[in-house]
Amino acid sequence: MKNNGFTPLREQADLSRGTASALYAPARLHTVGSQPRVAIIHYWLVGMRGGEKVLESLCRMYPQADIFTHVYTPETISDLINGHTVKTTSVSRLPMAAKMYQKYLPFMPRALEEIDLTGYDLVISSEAGPAKGVIAPPEAPHLCYCHSPMRYLWDQYHTYRNGAGVITRALMPHLAHGLRSWDVTSAARVDGFVANSNHVAARIRKYWRRDADVVHPPVAVEDFAPVSKSERGDFYLWAGELASYKRPDIAIEAFRHLKKPLVVIGGPDKTWKKLARTAPDNVTFLGKVPFPVLKDHMARCKALIFPGEEDFGIIPVEVMASGRPVIAYGRGGALDTVLDRQTGLLFPDCSVGGLVEAVETFEAEQLDGLNPLALTRHAANFDETAFQAGIARNIGDLGFAPR
Repeated sequence: MKNNGFTPLREQADLSRGTASALYAPARLHTVGSQPRVAIIHYWLVGMRGGEKVLESLCRMYPQADIFTHVYTPETISDLINGHTVKTTSVSRLPMAAKMYQKYLPFMPRALEEIDLTGYDLVISSEAGPAKGVIAPPEAPHLCYCHSPMRYLWDQYHTYRNGAGVITRALMPHLAHGLRSWDVTSAARVDGFVANSNHVAARIRKYWRRDADVVHPPVAVEDFAPVSKSERGDFYLWAGELASYKRPDIAIEAFRHLKKPLVVIGGPDKTWKKLARTAPDNVTFLGKVPFPVLKDHMARCKALIFPGEEDFGIIPVEVMASGRPVIAYGRGGALDTVLDRQTGLLFPDCSVGGLVEAVETFEAEQLDGLNPLALTRHAANFDETAFQAGIARNIGDLGFAPR
């Protein structure tokens, strides 16, 4: 069999994790004390969100690593990442790339293939936008940590297209067709995939026909802690970016019917102000808040309301680390993080009526009285130590010796 890092479909079902690494070209082995050259490919660096928190953890694992990305705005990025050598692709030289980078998606495949990785011993790609399509040296294993296959090409294509402007809507069918072909082809260049949740692993199998180990992203659970029962409030909490797929609209309308207090934290400002104009009086909008304010509300709420379908979802873990339960839609990453009636409540119907029923069930079963220490112990399973151990295990499975 050709050692090209790709397992033919007819053979994938017969392979176990223990034998899969034998299919790959031998990797360079390093003794303790040597400094392997590590390249980390990240889709773009224009702010600090969940993907960048994963990148920070990879940077702590490999402090000598070089980072390659399409677009880079250092002023929006943490000191830890800025402390590494960061190199940009040709996309960064296009007009207004720092703001219009997503419009340049069709140029990204070729830009990735132009990256010269000669001399690198290990390649790690961080995929949510195009990143995995680099051409690694034949002796260097390539591990892809996938936050999500590109949703605007696959499962959310029609949603994105329907919400786009006239020109983008007209161009998308022509551009997306070619990008999908490249996306599948470039998956064959990766030696091993790691998904951030079982939900994402299933989509990797669906669209790329590749298996993926699941390693949950690192959550800074040590930054959160419970408060005493006397300090808790009587409000529910919705927190996060006010994106439509996170379904803040369902939360607001459900609490219009419930007439119970709901606090909504998150931006952008334009969005929350628009929602606030028609929201009932029992729903309070705080917009973007400093971390201490967010942390305080997480620790004092009756429960987090989480009605969206997320690839993983860090906020539910942060709330559980704060000792409070989660009422979550039972799809996506929430199935990996929320234990039904042990750390919260999973509900099956993502609608206003479904959420109303879920909150009423939550109160009827007195699930707000779940043991805070049990919640924090569960949240500890998603800390950085667990993430780094999972990444190290997968890199080792590809034949790369410990640092």
